[in-house]
Amino acid sequence: MTTIKVLAFDVFGTVVDWHGSVAREVAAMGLDVDANAFALAWREGYVPAMQRVMSGELGWTRLDDLHRLILDQVLDRFRVSGLTEEQKWELNRVWHRLDPWPDSVEGLRRLKERYLICTLSNGNLGLLTNMSKHAGLPWDCILSAEVFRKYKPAPETYLGVADVFGVAPADVMLVAAHQDDLDAARGCGLQTAYIERPREFGPTQDKDVSPQPTNTLHARDLVALAAQLGC
Repeated sequence: MTTIKVLAFDVFGTVVDWHGSVAREVAAMGLDVDANAFALAWREGYVPAMQRVMSGELGWTRLDDLHRLILDQVLDRFRVSGLTEEQKWELNRVWHRLDPWPDSVEGLRRLKERYLICTLSNGNLGLLTNMSKHAGLPWDCILSAEVFRKYKPAPETYLGVADVFGVAPADVMLVAAHQDDLDAARGCGLQTAYIERPREFGPTQDKDVSPQPTNTLHARDLVALAAQLGC
């Protein structure tokens, strides 16, 4: 690894437990649905919705608004009726209240002592700011697809981090729990670190977290990554 100046983090699944957080809130609402399946279905609409933006079918649309479009579809699929617009709005805000993985806050604090740490997420700025406040995530800077008006894996997002901080792409390391995100970052010249999150999709779905590219750091969690990077 060459000199690292900035650590940029994917957020959903890497730093916060989106599945557990969404499923808990759905269950607490008493909607008479399988909360696990509901959370998974909501997340399944994420990539297709972003592709509508990237293809030009939709103009630039914040993730909050995409989440709401998907939510309406999922409510229909699960035959949930009777929710007021205010209840739907509040449910959609669950993505602003995602809880961190148990290691996330400590790991970020340790990494922050040595590196600049920032988000690089498809979440919009308001969402990420509220989530960081809720979860106690100690970012130096919040960067979002909204800043670049492009969703990952567009190169503008990864290269945009380097541009914001005035460093070379090789001085930035993307930290993520998703190999496709890391592949795209490496294609733009960034360094990469893979974080295992075997329960990202809940307790009933095993996720393959085996090491893959030899030029990527591999860590169990963010505390382990901090130790590997000398923090």
